[in-house]
Amino acid sequence: MSKTATLAVLGAGAWGTALANMAAPSHARVWLWAHDPAHVEAMRQTRRNEKRLPGVALAAQIEPTADIACVAEADHVLAVVPAQTYRATAERMRGHLRPDAAVVNCAKGIEQHTGFYMREVLAQVLPGQPAAALSGPSFAADLARGLPTAVTVAAERIELAEILCSRLAAPHFRLYRSSDLVGVEIGGAAKNVLAIACGVTLGRGLGASAHAALLARGFAELMRFATAQGARPETIMGLSGLGDLALTCSSPQSRNYALGFALGRGEKPQTAGHGKLTEGALTARILTEKARALGVEMPIAEAVTAILENRIEVGAAIEALMSRPFKAEG
Repeated sequence: MSKTATLAVLGAGAWGTALANMAAPSHARVWLWAHDPAHVEAMRQTRRNEKRLPGVALAAQIEPTADIACVAEADHVLAVVPAQTYRATAERMRGHLRPDAAVVNCAKGIEQHTGFYMREVLAQVLPGQPAAALSGPSFAADLARGLPTAVTVAAERIELAEILCSRLAAPHFRLYRSSDLVGVEIGGAAKNVLAIACGVTLGRGLGASAHAALLARGFAELMRFATAQGARPETIMGLSGLGDLALTCSSPQSRNYALGFALGRGEKPQTAGHGKLTEGALTARILTEKARALGVEMPIAEAVTAILENRIEVGAAIEALMSRPFKAEG
């Protein structure tokens, strides 16, 4: 692996910063792009991202920038931006990217107004640009502290996934390759909605047994939804499916879980997010719409959507789930 390579990380949030730091030792330069020039200047002056990942020094190879043209130098690009701004970010890259530079989606969501996954957004905005995805059970704080973390990198061409794994791996960051780009993106998007439901369960004080049951039935929903779109079952049973679901459904570090927990405690949907961006809340409606169009039953996701839209109270949603007709497990 050549250490003359250049990487561009778009999005200077906690996860983008942690990924940039992790990849820095194997690259000559890592551009860390943020849209706010003041944020960029603060990172340049302090060599830290105190706004998003406090207490973590930026690696020497990292160059903060507010100029999207930095991608012109990049061998590959990590797009660590929210799903609903992915299109605008891709449009800003137009005319700058090298034709062979893979854009690695690190967002976990579905575009609301089109129902597109991020690979589909990229194909529409930048036709022919190589697409990949990085997803799995991972918190920025863990990666930044050097704690063991494993994720999946997927691309339709397995050769590209292999290249990305070799360039992004670190001693404490293990990457598994996959050619199931569809499954990896679906797992990341759907698990956020299901994590809200698990947060609701524990916020409501329903206990560990209910939480475990909801996680298992949520995984069944995820499997049905993903395989109906051509995802491989082994992908959904892996890091980017079950692994990410288990992490996100069980930790207050997850914004989706925290939102659900607040809803379970009685907070209103409008304020339960406490001003933080929560991908699951933005994905819930389009997820359930896609499921209905596919003829896939997702009662837990439907309940989350109804709660978020103030169409049902938490208690009534739980009662409705518990009173569903008896059926075989599957």
